[in-house]
Amino acid sequence: MKDTREKDNNIQQKKEDIKISSYAWKILSLLGVIAIMVMYSETMLIPAIPDIITDLNISFGTSSWILTAYLISGAVMTPICANLSDIYGKKKILLIVVFIYLIGTITAYFVSDIVSFVIARVIQGIGISMFPIAFSIIRDCFPREKVSIGQGVITSMFATGAAIGFSIGGLIVQTYGWHFTFLTLIPPTIIFILLVWKYLDITKISEYKQLNYDTNKYNVQSLTTKVDIKGALFLSISISCFLLALTLLENNPSDSKIQIIIMLLFIISLSTLATFVIIERRTDQPLINFKLFTNKTILSANLIILIIGFTHFMIFQSIPILARNPEPLGFGLDAASTGNIQLPFAIIFAIFGPASGIIISRMGSIKPLTLGAIISSSSFLFMLFFHTQEYYVSAALAVFATGLSFTAIGAMNIIILFTPPGYIGTSTGLSVLIRILGSSIGPVIAALYMQFNPSHIAMNESYFYPSSYSFDLIFLTVTVASLCLIILALYLKKITKEYSILD
Repeated sequence: MKDTREKDNNIQQKKEDIKISSYAWKILSLLGVIAIMVMYSETMLIPAIPDIITDLNISFGTSSWILTAYLISGAVMTPICANLSDIYGKKKILLIVVFIYLIGTITAYFVSDIVSFVIARVIQGIGISMFPIAFSIIRDCFPREKVSIGQGVITSMFATGAAIGFSIGGLIVQTYGWHFTFLTLIPPTIIFILLVWKYLDITKISEYKQLNYDTNKYNVQSLTTKVDIKGALFLSISISCFLLALTLLENNPSDSKIQIIIMLLFIISLSTLATFVIIERRTDQPLINFKLFTNKTILSANLIILIIGFTHFMIFQSIPILARNPEPLGFGLDAASTGNIQLPFAIIFAIFGPASGIIISRMGSIKPLTLGAIISSSSFLFMLFFHTQEYYVSAALAVFATGLSFTAIGAMNIIILFTPPGYIGTSTGLSVLIRILGSSIGPVIAALYMQFNPSHIAMNESYFYPSSYSFDLIFLTVTVASLCLIILALYLKKITKEYSILD
């Protein structure tokens, strides 16, 4: 027993003695700007969802495409850009992706109808594919034992962007309108492009990669020489048809023509998904490497990532509408006050992002992951029973932020540690894709609940607000989903007992 304790202490001391280079911190700071920028882009629009519904004359179901179009585009382009970065270099592809994101942002500023808005969001959504490239660079720069710290800092930058979006975004929406929020994104995006161009040195990163990892053991090399365009096409059709069918369910589903269209969309979605799987299994260099799923640890961690995306964005879609609903159906708040409800979430997330990264680097991934799953479930359960006052919702969101930081960083850290470096771009791209898929479905399901359960109280002749029952269903759904996180965390604990890298 004494020998075991001394061995554990020696391992812990060895981890603490490992140093992170100053260049790694500089690159981490630079990549953190991505997280701030993209998260601000998302949260600045959330308080404006009710205004966009009114201005563009769209339904709750259609409004979900404000987030969903952005996410579908990111879902398809994430593995493509991850592969392209392995072929043509991380810096080059990162710059191209950010430039495309800038074009989408400028386009969104000029939109006046839902179709052009969705197109702009699709272009902007390509920017999500920055993240697997960024995670791959962080993995190369940071020592293996300290990767979770880098993830924690990036997570805190997400929260910083969210805090700016919720506070300043809501104020901008109320004062200047939701179009103006896109204009505020243009200068920081241009600055970021210039900073990456000047300071991101791939040669240096490669040197740190050689230093931090046993490249002979893992046979580190670029395993990708071409991009699976055919697979990407079938994947995008499958995802789009599935989510479009869900959206059409709220447009008079009793109409026989609508029912036929919905059925056809589901059939197309399933058939193209089956075709996609066949293509991926036959190609030498697939868009999604299903062999990674043969590892039970990676598969379980990715399922956790899926649930995190689903619950997170289901809440993001719902809280602003609950806040903007007139009393007694909601809180009757303006756009600025709506952003303030979610501000505690962003602040706590900013604090616990780097803190959870440090905790995971010391304690391992499993215990914090399990704790985070329990905390998230508790926060959703509280929201289910106490969402009648804004301060109750704010408090529950702050608690959720704590749980989310542990589960998100813990699950991603497990994936990174169990993936050989030669596959890291593909694996992180796959994980981001899975999270985006969950994030795409969450807002659509929330919108369906709201559309199917309108209040019997007509606030005006042409507009009906979601009933309290619709929000009960939303919070019940995320509670049940988060309970699955606990089950998966316990399963991971069982199957990873022998791996010291997680302890």
